[in-house]
Amino acid sequence: MDIAVCCKFVPCVQDIEKRSDNTVSFDRAVWQISDYDLQAIQTGLDIARQTGGKLYAITVGTSAINDGRLKKDLLSRGPDELLMIADNSLEDASTARISELLALLIEKAQVQLVLFGEGSADYYYQQTGLQVGERLGWVCLNGVTSVKIENMNTEVIVDRTTEKGCDTLSLQLPAALTVTSNICVPERPTMKTILSAGKKPCTEYSIEDLGVAEESKTQILETMAVSSKERKNQIIDGSATEAASTLVRCLMADGLL
Repeated sequence: MDIAVCCKFVPCVQDIEKRSDNTVSFDRAVWQISDYDLQAIQTGLDIARQTGGKLYAITVGTSAINDGRLKKDLLSRGPDELLMIADNSLEDASTARISELLALLIEKAQVQLVLFGEGSADYYYQQTGLQVGERLGWVCLNGVTSVKIENMNTEVIVDRTTEKGCDTLSLQLPAALTVTSNICVPERPTMKTILSAGKKPCTEYSIEDLGVAEESKTQILETMAVSSKERKNQIIDGSATEAASTLVRCLMADGLL
């Protein structure tokens, strides 16, 4: 059974610069795979090993992602092939635009299962997986903590976290699943997988190849860092009741309640 995993390249959070006016700069940030996608990649790799299928990695973004180091890093983690779109018109693209392009690339791969991380490490919208599933007309779920393929690769059994606990569901393939960050522990690339990654195929499509009309960008007015404040280091003593009352008064005085 063939599987696809959708990944996003993002600026490394540790490299983001905070300016004196609380604006942020990504100019010196090194790009990397979104941390939340590593578990989705590993889950797809485990299923591919179990079923003897092929694992595709799929990504879209600006020309910044069309980088040999990034592609090699992604392919060294297990995918057999990379399908991608790198176009500067996708800067500040909406999740609707991204999901449209991802769905078209998934159709190119002709897979039965597509996996997503629970969100992206930059904006963490948590929308793309569900939107892609809807566009494909597939069963789509988020909050998935376990995936098991059954019945000759026609059915998937998933555990899904909800507000009320955990549900176990049986789904008919094809399906689009968004997995949580605690579903597995990603393997580290070995020297062998790093060396073999450079030989794996990478197919780049253009937006025109897919016949997609232009879409207006999302308008981002500003991106600001959270202001930091000195700790008050206030210790509240007394019984639980007295301490709770004092804490409430302090929070109200600071305008937090």
